[in-house]
Amino acid sequence: MIARVAIDAALDRLFDYAIPDAWRERVVPGARVTVPFGGRTATGYVVEVAGAAAPREATGTASPPELPLLPGLPADPAALARAPALKAILAVEGDRPFILPTLLKLAQWIAHYYCAPLERCLQTVLPAPVRTGRSREKERLFVEAVGRGAGDGRRETGDGGRGTGRSKESIQSSPSIPSMSDSPQPSTLDPQPSTLTPRQQELLDNIRRVGGGWLQAVCAEFACAPDTLRKLEAAGMLTITPRAVRRDPLANRRILPTHPLALNPEQAAALAAIVAACGEEGRKAGGSSESSESLESNPSIPSTPPSAPRPVLLYGVTGSGKTEVYLQAIAHVLEQGRGAIVLVPEIALTPQTVQRFAGRFGDRIAVLHSALGDGERYDEWQRIRRGEARVVVGPRSAVFAPVERLGLIVVDEEHEPSYKQDETPRYHARDVAVMRGHLEPCVVLLGSATPALESWRNVRRGKYAAARLTRRADNAAMPVVQVVDMRREQARSGHVQVFSKILLDAIGERLKRGEQTMLFLNRRGYATSLVCPACGFVATCGACDIAFTYHRADDCLRCHICGAWERPAPDCPACHDPKFRLAGFGTQRIEQIVARCFPAARLGRMDADSTSRKLSHDDILGAFRTGRTDILIGTQMIAKGLHFPNVTLVGIVLADSSLHLPDFRAGERTFQLLAQVAGRTGRGATAGEVIIQTYTPGHPAVTAACTEDFETFATGELPVRERLGYPPYAHLACLTLRGADEPRTAFTAEALARRLGGLGIRGLLVSDAVPAPLAKARNQYRYQIILRAPAAQTIAGALRRALRAERLPDGVQLAADIDAVSLL
Repeated sequence: MIARVAIDAALDRLFDYAIPDAWRERVVPGARVTVPFGGRTATGYVVEVAGAAAPREATGTASPPELPLLPGLPADPAALARAPALKAILAVEGDRPFILPTLLKLAQWIAHYYCAPLERCLQTVLPAPVRTGRSREKERLFVEAVGRGAGDGRRETGDGGRGTGRSKESIQSSPSIPSMSDSPQPSTLDPQPSTLTPRQQELLDNIRRVGGGWLQAVCAEFACAPDTLRKLEAAGMLTITPRAVRRDPLANRRILPTHPLALNPEQAAALAAIVAACGEEGRKAGGSSESSESLESNPSIPSTPPSAPRPVLLYGVTGSGKTEVYLQAIAHVLEQGRGAIVLVPEIALTPQTVQRFAGRFGDRIAVLHSALGDGERYDEWQRIRRGEARVVVGPRSAVFAPVERLGLIVVDEEHEPSYKQDETPRYHARDVAVMRGHLEPCVVLLGSATPALESWRNVRRGKYAAARLTRRADNAAMPVVQVVDMRREQARSGHVQVFSKILLDAIGERLKRGEQTMLFLNRRGYATSLVCPACGFVATCGACDIAFTYHRADDCLRCHICGAWERPAPDCPACHDPKFRLAGFGTQRIEQIVARCFPAARLGRMDADSTSRKLSHDDILGAFRTGRTDILIGTQMIAKGLHFPNVTLVGIVLADSSLHLPDFRAGERTFQLLAQVAGRTGRGATAGEVIIQTYTPGHPAVTAACTEDFETFATGELPVRERLGYPPYAHLACLTLRGADEPRTAFTAEALARRLGGLGIRGLLVSDAVPAPLAKARNQYRYQIILRAPAAQTIAGALRRALRAERLPDGVQLAADIDAVSLL
């Protein structure tokens, strides 16, 4: 038997190895193996098991016939006779596949669809601490008495101090203490007590009374030395054994249990539709295998066959109670004995989401995201793999959680561009979730008040089912929206205004009433540039084609692309004029102005600068939630799914910041941001108000956001997209070539564009190679080619053909972004 192995290195090839007879049962697709590779050993993953050796190595991202999705190459005696002797696999890790079969198929699909090396896709499926082995189980020494009365078997059940009343300082407080029967017991008879001193007898009685505990805690609790315990162990009176300790990311949280809420008729109807789909899949699960032919012949997201459910789009106004529908749908799935994954677009949303889901499902929740420590991620992944955690919450990478018998995947705020990975493989978690739902099969629930136009068109074409929520869950009124034309404000004052009088008065009124305010500006830093009014010089990053942003907190100019920084010069480096001045404004400047206008107000700021340290998201949102902050200023981080009942005012400082970007999605993105941030207010007993400051009050994105009318916006935007041939009426890929040598990079980009255009593929539109909107980044010059076609596989196939014909020269790199969400 032959195993085809993807080596955990940047090779983009599969290699054949012989399977020793003793390991035939364990070497299966998804197994992690150690193999000889060159003059060393290497780790790899079995992709396929075949009856005979292929006569050559195979590329991991070849066309589908070279990359079957299911194992089983036909035996070819002639090829086997010609093939050289194969090296054998050296070791197999574990008795079960390291990568679930469904996730292995998913990684292969990602490699093919997104034109990415297979080994990079396999690495993406596994968290780094699991894949690299740099984290292992943490162990501590556990002390337990021997003999009758050694303990009544009581132990912590995994609450980790989450609101159950148990003290974290308890000598047994660990969520991972196995039952005492897991440790060998030397004897069930009492040892002879005559050899014990009174102090030893007292200590032994205490340990029996509490049922054992961690060595350090026992020593602290009963004022004894470790040597004393070791002597009792040597005498056979107790055991001291290592036990695994779970590194629980929720250990320091007090999570209060919650109960299902009564649903309004719209919520109940949506839940019924989801439950019906989940119930159907519960009957099919395990008895149906997805056809590899459908995936092989059409590697794009396929139309849902009869054996798989249609994804469901749950959309409606902000505050309509989508999360409660998620919770009750997951409860139904758990009753079926199946699991669920909940995706959120930002790590900032994870604590709030986890709080609600853990309150409902307790220790069945696991959290997966990159802000966790390596040990926490390792332990959470292992809990999921063992089936101890059945509900997983996290950002886009959580779509790869190893949940077996998966019944539901929820993609909350499915429209968010943060679901798109910005490095290889450049997958979109929403689309990967849909494909995983197809493979399992399971229901995929997409939720948003402002759905992506791709999802909306899938509803209109019948590929997705839909459920709509038209009113807020508690019958609260939608916020009153007021648009302020900043052109008039500027004309009235004679200079550029950051805040209108209307917005400042509204903030002051909320402070008097003890209510909270959120101020939104999608631009961090203090000022967007440092400009000389005499000669027009702009302080620019030398490595990037972008102006420095001034950061007041550390008095420096910082590049938001490469991170370079420098101190601001006292006068213009070009003409030496001393009137060098700051232009534009960001969240830091907003914070300063608000502090000056309202010195007694308690301010918080949430942007990429203020959330750089671990748990900073929790601290900022926790202070606002508990009323320790009056005004929260932030970028798009505060526009997504946050729920604060005491917020009665949202101020959008500049609605135009994303409206005029050179991207065909600029209007859609602006509408989504404005509608989402406006929806943060009026979620409690008091009515909410939204004040939108803009220089383009008549733009369709602004007017639709005022009424949170997604369907009106979509009705106006879709015909424009169709006429221009942009998504969702075509697939689009952005090819970015970058290199330190600008002429070589430009020549290579132009040659690739000509080669792609010369393929003569029907329906493929190829743009000229042009400098990217960000023409230089990190000392690399960047050129773009835009490809459009009716099907994504047309683009991927064309790119493979073009690159097979001629390799890229040294020093020039290509990044292919299939189904790009941004052209910047």
